Amino acid sequence: MKKLIFYFVFVIILIFTMPIIFTNQFKTEEVISPKVEEKFDYGQYSTIKLLHTSTGVVEEMHLDEYLYGVVASEMPATFELEALKAQAVVARTYTIYQIRNGKKHENADMCDSSLNCQAWISKEDRFARWEEGKQEEYWNKIVEAVNSTKGKFILYNGEPINALFHSNSGGTTELSINVWGGEFPYFKTVETSGEENYTSYSSEVIVSKDELISKMLEKYSEFKIDFSSNNQIEILERTNSNRVSKLKIGNIEISGVEARSIFGLKSAKFNVEILDDNIKFSVLGYGHGVGFSQCGSDTLAKNGKNYEEIIKYYYKDIEISE
Repeated sequence: MKKLIFYFVFVIILIFTMPIIFTNQFKTEEVISPKVEEKFDYGQYSTIKLLHTSTGVVEEMHLDEYLYGVVASEMPATFELEALKAQAVVARTYTIYQIRNGKKHENADMCDSSLNCQAWISKEDRFARWEEGKQEEYWNKIVEAVNSTKGKFILYNGEPINALFHSNSGGTTELSINVWGGEFPYFKTVETSGEENYTSYSSEVIVSKDELISKMLEKYSEFKIDFSSNNQIEILERTNSNRVSKLKIGNIEISGVEARSIFGLKSAKFNVEILDDNIKFSVLGYGHGVGFSQCGSDTLAKNGKNYEEIIKYYYKDIEISE
């Protein structure tokens, strides 16, 4: 009987104390369990080393100070503020992506050339090129665009994207796979109306038949062309954005991207025709056409879009994070 009473009391005590024990256990685990660290830490990129290509000098500066020079060089200060803000976030993201995915220069993070990195210009040089009396206004606008988006990055799956950008898409952006062969899930083909209002929208390149032959022979020693025959220069294929993917010139087939390089075209979106002794390339857009269009962003800003909306228009399934 005494044993039965003992067990009964023990069970009662256990029933009342178990919730307290488990509650305290969960609270303890909640406190001591480490938080999962984010894969991307912005703090380590607060300063960068910039290579000045003309002198070979490497200068260390704050990231945002560097971005003042990038935005001032890459986008006209006359563009809408929201477009400039979008450019600042794009340039910041592009910078960090390049650093994280392999530096192009041994002793520097970035250079000041648009051929290998993104363009950069000093405040002094920018002032010398801007309209007299507008320098302070323009520079303050650039600084506001960078400072008001301080710490903002474009992320895909928690990592900075390869935030490629260009001047003018000629109405439609391109996929990276059609330019370099690499495919990124956040690039997409979109249309932007209004880009035709910018001087970079259309251009022409005219080369003589002799020039064309000379330029092709520099690249292809086996090149031959007979202008007395039909269809000696013919566009064979285009991408979904209407850029040339395959062009036949004489006995050689080349890509539109290669044609752009050989003949100095501003874009791979072009038509070509033979005019007597010359060949005329009629070109739309300026740049590779992948990602963010600067003229398109200005158009979107004029239509009331803010910088985050502009960025999300050009990159798919991304987030803008601090």
